[in-house]
Amino acid sequence: MLLLGGTAMRRGDQVLLGQAFHNLHQTPFLLPNAWDAISSLILAGEEFPAVATTSGGVSWALGYADGEQAPWPEVIKAIERITRVLRVPLSADVEAGYAETANEMRDHVRQVIEAGAVGFNIEDRHGHALRDIDDACARVAAAREAAESSGVPAFVNARTDVFNLLGPSEATEAEARRRISAYVEAGASGVFLFGLSDLAMLQRLAAEAPVPINVVGRPGGPSFAELGAAGARRVSIAAGLALHAYGAARTAAARVRETGDFDSLRSDFSRAQAQALATRQK
Repeated sequence: MLLLGGTAMRRGDQVLLGQAFHNLHQTPFLLPNAWDAISSLILAGEEFPAVATTSGGVSWALGYADGEQAPWPEVIKAIERITRVLRVPLSADVEAGYAETANEMRDHVRQVIEAGAVGFNIEDRHGHALRDIDDACARVAAAREAAESSGVPAFVNARTDVFNLLGPSEATEAEARRRISAYVEAGASGVFLFGLSDLAMLQRLAAEAPVPINVVGRPGGPSFAELGAAGARRVSIAAGLALHAYGAARTAAARVRETGDFDSLRSDFSRAQAQALATRQK
C-alpha cells in the first residue's frame, strides 16, 4: 500500500494529487528537483506546489552514475521514500523508463505510479542518439496505457532531446515540431524540450503545441519569468540543486581539511530543522 505523510495513501488521495498536478500546468510554474526524502521536504517547505525527482541526483545518492545505471528496484524504492513523506504531487524522472520494450514500459510505469508518483518523464534519447520517432511514440503510448489502467490521472511528460543532442537550428526546430505532434498523438500530457533556451524558438513551438511545454532553467540562461512569457508552462531545474549541495559540501570539507578549523561548517540549515522535518512525517 502506498504511503503519504506517514499514513497509508488511498488511491483517491493519489487521484487528487494527480488532478492537482495537471491543474498546475494551466499557468507557468517552477518544478524543483529533489533527490531524497529530506530534499523533497525542504522544497515543499519553500511552498513549491509540486516536486520532481532528478535522475542524476537520485542515481548519485544511490552510488551510481546517471544514465539508467542505478538498479531499477532501487530507483523505485527512492521514489517510495519520497512519496512516503511528501504531501504535494511528485513527478518522477525515470529517464527512458529503464525499458527496451513496450511491455517493459507498461510494467515500469505501473511501478512508478504504485510508488506514489503522479507524473513521470519518458525521454527519446537512446545512448548518444535520438530514438526512431515511431519507436519513441510506441513507448509514449505504452506509458499512457499503463497510466490509464492505473486509474490515476498521471501526467505523461514526453521528453525530447533534439536540442540537447543537435543544438538550436531551423532543422532542429522542425524536428522538435514533428516530435511534439507525434508524442501528443501517442498520448503525451506534455512535452519536455530539454536543452532549449532560445526564447524565440520556444515561443514559436509553445504557441503551436496543444499541450504544456516543459523546459529547464539553468544558471546564465533565461529567467523563469522570461521562459514563462515565451510560453513554457513548466520550468524544472534538473540536477542543479543536487550539484549545488554536493559542491557546497565539497568546498566545506576541503576547507576543514586545509585549515583544521570548523567555521566552514556553519549553515543556515540546522540539525533541529532537519529533525523537525523528519519528525513531522511520523
